[in-house]
Amino acid sequence: MILPMGRPQWASPGAGHRASEEAIHRAVVQLLERAACANVAWTHMPAGEARGPGTGGKLKGLGLKPGWPDLLLVKAGRLYGLELKAAGGRVSAAQAGAHAALARAGATVAVAHGLDAAIAQLKTWGMVR
Repeated sequence: MILPMGRPQWASPGAGHRASEEAIHRAVVQLLERAACANVAWTHMPAGEARGPGTGGKLKGLGLKPGWPDLLLVKAGRLYGLELKAAGGRVSAAQAGAHAALARAGATVAVAHGLDAAIAQLKTWGMVR
């Protein structure tokens, strides 16, 4: 449920627990669906879930690379990647490598620890109203 301030109920002061990475991700998606700027295109990169060997092998054969950011956004011909982490979450070696490769290719990549950091990053990039 989104509160009038635009924050999910679990993220409100006094919620009594830390938000999981999935909860943060869902809240960011809600924000993008509601408030993404008109000139922004975005999607989730579903590379992190566990899969059976058949599906995993198929996706690898089709070119899926590990470690790409959770969200990919395009604005004004530029690619941005936003990796979402819960408080205390760490970037894996595969993520660090993928983020570095994206930066070398000209993309902008950031890691946001928590919902507030994710919202601030999206605002800094001019992705949301």
